[in-house]
Amino acid sequence: MLRELCPNLADGFLPVWVRNLAYRLVLLQRPNQPALMREAAASLYLHGPDWDDLAAELRRQADALEDR
Repeated sequence: MLRELCPNLADGFLPVWVRNLAYRLVLLQRPNQPALMREAAASLYLHGPDWDDLAAELRRQADALEDR
């Protein structure tokens, strides 16, 4: 559903806060999916430097999951 409502990271039918909340909920349900973590991180990177640390941590976690 996220990909249908927001086909591009920079725009879509959902407000930014709704999209970020949706990614949080999806990652709670599917915590071990590196591709989804990277997608959420990419979305966070677009919305200012306040979110860069969290986005970088998501990417590190995704890398760690793939290295297993």
